[in-house]
Amino acid sequence: MPKTEEQCKQMREDMRSRILQRASIYFARNGFGDTKISDLARHIGIGQGTIYMYFRSKEELFDEIRKSADNKEEVKKLKLLANLPLPAIAKINKISGEMEKRLKEDEDFVVKITILTQLLLEKQDDICSNELYSELAQIIKQGQKEGSVISGDPLYLADLYWGNVYLSALRKLFVKDHHALTAETLTRLLRA
Repeated sequence: MPKTEEQCKQMREDMRSRILQRASIYFARNGFGDTKISDLARHIGIGQGTIYMYFRSKEELFDEIRKSADNKEEVKKLKLLANLPLPAIAKINKISGEMEKRLKEDEDFVVKITILTQLLLEKQDDICSNELYSELAQIIKQGQKEGSVISGDPLYLADLYWGNVYLSALRKLFVKDHHALTAETLTRLLRA
């Protein structure tokens, strides 16, 4: 029995999603420059031509991954948390708990964090101009005023914090038996 137009459309959408999901992992592990379409196709378990049916080039595929790896949702959550009438250390505990959970349970998040950090580093801009850094720096400043967060440049401390999240994401991607980053360890980086 031939497939319906709707079934064919669903199969195409499923294949495109599969390519994006598996390619995201591959790019996170190998970077853009070290990724060849032939190796990527082998990793996904499809022919090279199948990738080109959905994406004209490696650049177009990576651009689609880049768009899906934005951090707008995380920034939005962080801004909401920053504006709550809570002590800064409670906010930091909340962020750290969320990072621990997502790094342990959400492979897509791990890949997203890795790709976002690679993109930030490739821009060669001041990495601390990123909204995740500046929002956390605001919470750190609040904590410094309250006496619950260590003294020092808030942007540097935010960089230290997010750098540990990134390193943990890398370990999850590359090291089979890695020690997961805990919320307590993350919070300890900033606690006075």
